Amino acid sequence: MQWFRQENREKSDDTRRVYAMYELAYTCVDFAAAASFLVGSILFFWNSLETTAIWFFVVGSALFAAKPTIRFAREIKLASMGDEKDLAKRYGG
Repeated sequence: MQWFRQENREKSDDTRRVYAMYELAYTCVDFAAAASFLVGSILFFWNSLETTAIWFFVVGSALFAAKPTIRFAREIKLASMGDEKDLAKRYGG
């Protein structure tokens, strides 16, 4: 099975549900990362809040790094679903 293909998410109701859950997580992380960068940018207007602003940028960067991890985890999950028929053939069952 090839990864990141449209047909992988369309195999069954279960794969569509898994795909939707991972997309929701991806979107939430995306919004949180953008909000962290926005808040961090605003906080840089005050010198006394510079350390806090830096932490918002660090958190935002970590969230942006989590995005490809979510996509990769989704593909691993989708790849592992619906493989029962092939397993029986491969292992002589």
